[in-house]
Amino acid sequence: MVGRKFDEPTASRTQKALVRLASIDPIDLCNEAKVERCRATRDLRSCGRNVQRILNPCGHAALCDECSQRCEVCPICRMSLPKGGNELPLRLYYECIEAGLISKRFDDRLRDKEDTANQLVADVQRLYSLFDVTLENNLVSLICHYITDVCMDESAVSSDPVTALLLDEKVVKDWCRRTFESILKELNAIYSQTASEMKNHLSSLLKISSKLAGMSNVLEVLESSFRGSISVMLQDLNHLQESILKTKQHLEIMAWCIRHQFLENVRFRFSDFASWSSSVRERKSAAIYRAWPDSVAGILGSGEQSTSSLFIEDALSNLETDEGYGQQGEGELAISSLLASVGNLVFQSKLQGLAGCYPFESLRVAVDLLFLQGNSSLVVAKQAIFLYFLFDRHWTIPEDKWRDIVDDFAVTFCITRHSLLESFVFYLLDDHTDEALEEACRLLPEIAGPHIHPKVAQALLERQNPDAALMVLRWSGRDGGATLVSVGEAVTAVRVRVECGLLTEAFMYQRMICTKVKDKKLKDAYDEANEQLNNWLMWLEILVSEICCLCIKRNLVDRMIELPWNADEERYLHKCMFDVAQNDPTSTMGSLLVVFHLQRYRYVEAYQVHSKLQTLEEDFISKHQNEEMAYKIKLLNHWRKTLVDQSVDLLPDVLQQQLKDGKLPEAGVFNGDQNIPPKPKPPTVPEPILGNLLFKLPQQWETNGFVHHQP
Repeated sequence: MVGRKFDEPTASRTQKALVRLASIDPIDLCNEAKVERCRATRDLRSCGRNVQRILNPCGHAALCDECSQRCEVCPICRMSLPKGGNELPLRLYYECIEAGLISKRFDDRLRDKEDTANQLVADVQRLYSLFDVTLENNLVSLICHYITDVCMDESAVSSDPVTALLLDEKVVKDWCRRTFESILKELNAIYSQTASEMKNHLSSLLKISSKLAGMSNVLEVLESSFRGSISVMLQDLNHLQESILKTKQHLEIMAWCIRHQFLENVRFRFSDFASWSSSVRERKSAAIYRAWPDSVAGILGSGEQSTSSLFIEDALSNLETDEGYGQQGEGELAISSLLASVGNLVFQSKLQGLAGCYPFESLRVAVDLLFLQGNSSLVVAKQAIFLYFLFDRHWTIPEDKWRDIVDDFAVTFCITRHSLLESFVFYLLDDHTDEALEEACRLLPEIAGPHIHPKVAQALLERQNPDAALMVLRWSGRDGGATLVSVGEAVTAVRVRVECGLLTEAFMYQRMICTKVKDKKLKDAYDEANEQLNNWLMWLEILVSEICCLCIKRNLVDRMIELPWNADEERYLHKCMFDVAQNDPTSTMGSLLVVFHLQRYRYVEAYQVHSKLQTLEEDFISKHQNEEMAYKIKLLNHWRKTLVDQSVDLLPDVLQQQLKDGKLPEAGVFNGDQNIPPKPKPPTVPEPILGNLLFKLPQQWETNGFVHHQP
């Protein structure tokens, strides 16, 4: 009972002080922070003692306790003062000290009279103390109103240097920096303890998180006063805001880890860290081995390079490429003190990148490297990477041992089931085992949609599951060519269709995409950084060449040449087929190119291609003394020559003579000219005659090994 009686007056004073602080006008907060001296006179000189109370009638802080008893009027407004009565109320600053909201070590009543030189420091310190009270008691909106109603008020000016400083935004910014530095010191003291010791400070971490959120709101309001301008002050505010947000995000993850004792009691699926690192290296090697050639790099002349990478590598690289990674603005150096426990890994991340640090040695290392680096706006991506890390750490262990931990993480940070499964599927597609691929295919229907990562289809194609990749494209809604895609996505869509045997659909898809690019209805973000890809002809060359190469690889050329290619597409189709025939004269590609022209009644082009191939074949036979290869080439040449000669006989005599004399120019599609000249209109030939000419072609060429159909 005694303790309760002792606490009740203190609680009452605290509540009264907070109510007064919450209801105060922002401009009065500035006045309450100033150190006032008594303005009464004694024997022709000023009293000058510290004013602790305010006058009841007018509210001015103009007289000390002694002078207020003998003065009849207020020295400022000359209002009459009543005699006797209740005791004058304390000024807000001293009332907060009496209520225990401000430490008594800041009570200037316990010190001697300060000199004028230190008045400026005292006034600012008193304002900081009042700001600290608002931050501690969730009254941060008062500071925001102080910025908008006082600091940003152009009419609020003063010739007094002390008042002018208190009215400036810089005083609020300096308070934020000073408070943030104090918070970092407190966090360093907590983070340096063991996991069990840190668990005793969870309530303190929650309170610090609330403070950081309040300071972030203050800085957001403060930045609005400089918005639209370029100044050093605005840059400092941006850096300070970024540091506070990253510290808050890191603190929230740390609090979750502390609650779960950094997963020390959860079984690790790998025998040790070395075996985990070895497993990750195996995944990278498997990804490189199964990678498809980079068609874009090949067309641009940089060579066919493997672009396959793990999802985790891409995610970590995106953190590094962000403009906020590695910057050392105001507050950044202070944040780096929280990374002291993983200093060597931080240095390694600067040299090799974050991707080179995966897998992280521990949960603490993962939290520090992810959430104290990179831009704070990427917090969702960082949480997804952290989830990937958890799945990688525990998968293949019975779910009842670890699933509740992942679910608790999702609930704590408001992560949806879709995002949770998406991170899981990314890990499963990185895992090179068949078991992981089966599990990924089982979960795909739950995450498939318009926002699914375009690399999912590519990964499924590389894992030799084109049917699942096709379904992902169907579910995404981007497979019809009507939505914005990149060159890489378009190439993947073509590859998936050809691998699924949908050659005609692949042909229609590339035509639709190239037509839209030509009409400038689609703009690719990747193209903005590569001016060469802004040319629709570059898109055309990439996609048509991809279809041609895949058909050659899958023995679908006989079906490919029957498609209705237009003049622009034929140029790249012709080039691709002729290049293959030139590199390997023993292949049937050159003969099928001749058939391509014969099917379109282009006897002149067929004759010219045949002549070129004949020269190449003769040169090849002369250089390679191989009777078996020579016999195959001669057999191909014989059948091709028979067809070409019969076709040329259908031409008018004048054209036949000009063709044999070499007076007819070569077609633009053959010599690679970008401006295709108009082709001479072929003579009208009755379709039955051409049909009889080519009727026996498939059977004869299949008999001699010229055409190979896919089983």
